[in-house]
Amino acid sequence: MRMIIVSGLSGSGKSVALATLEDLNDYCVDNLPLALLKPFSEELLARRRADFPTAAVGIDSRNFRDELIRFPEVISELRGTGIDIEIVFLQADDETLIKRFSDTRRMHPLTADTGMPLLEAIHEERRLLAPIAAHATLMFDTSHTNVHELRELVRVRLHGEANVHPAIVFQSFGFKNGLPDNADFVFDVRNLPNPHWQLELRPLNGRDAPVVEFLRTHAEVEAMIDDIATFLERWIPSFETGSRSYLTIAIGCTGGQHRSVYVTERLAARFLAAQRSVSIRHRELS
Repeated sequence: MRMIIVSGLSGSGKSVALATLEDLNDYCVDNLPLALLKPFSEELLARRRADFPTAAVGIDSRNFRDELIRFPEVISELRGTGIDIEIVFLQADDETLIKRFSDTRRMHPLTADTGMPLLEAIHEERRLLAPIAAHATLMFDTSHTNVHELRELVRVRLHGEANVHPAIVFQSFGFKNGLPDNADFVFDVRNLPNPHWQLELRPLNGRDAPVVEFLRTHAEVEAMIDDIATFLERWIPSFETGSRSYLTIAIGCTGGQHRSVYVTERLAARFLAAQRSVSIRHRELS
């Protein structure tokens, strides 16, 4: 039996993640008290329902807080029963979380309970959930991720096809905004000619025809794409023997608008033509 524990900071997208898993036919329970996780697991093992091969459980700061420190102990006991447990932890930076609470006008759970200011509540929640975050098998930073992208990440990373080619996520990003989390390969294309310095191309992105035409005329751009593709074609098969359901290939330039977007689109098209399961994400364009 497989169980997915979904946890994370309030406002980071836990509800979206659980809803996505439910849409994928997982048996989902949100805000389950930690003390009930073991009895719940025993009930699932006893029933062994074929129509719900995977259970997903939301455990977060709304739990009984004095119990959260026991999380590692409880998980260790459950794994001893033979349950395959994955722990997904969602997070975002303080600025993003504050903006999300401001936009939705919702109250942070700790603010509602204690009256503490929002930023202080966010920091306290990080502390409370540290025992869960420390044992996470998969971390999502949703600071630059919208709802649709998060749903796709959850689907690909937790329900990618098993025992076949892993699904490949090609992602562009800007180094000035930091490296993406959970990338399996990161390629730097900042050495390529930069359309940013062409004033007429500056407001466009790597999917727009004038930028595409500009980059296609430079031999080093085509050579870079060929070299990255050759490397991936050589080494991706070695991951297929490791029961990996997904791989994330991150392509970065300075701002994540021109070169990385163009190279990401070209690589994705090449692997899609080879009948791979491919999805594309442009972090900075979202």
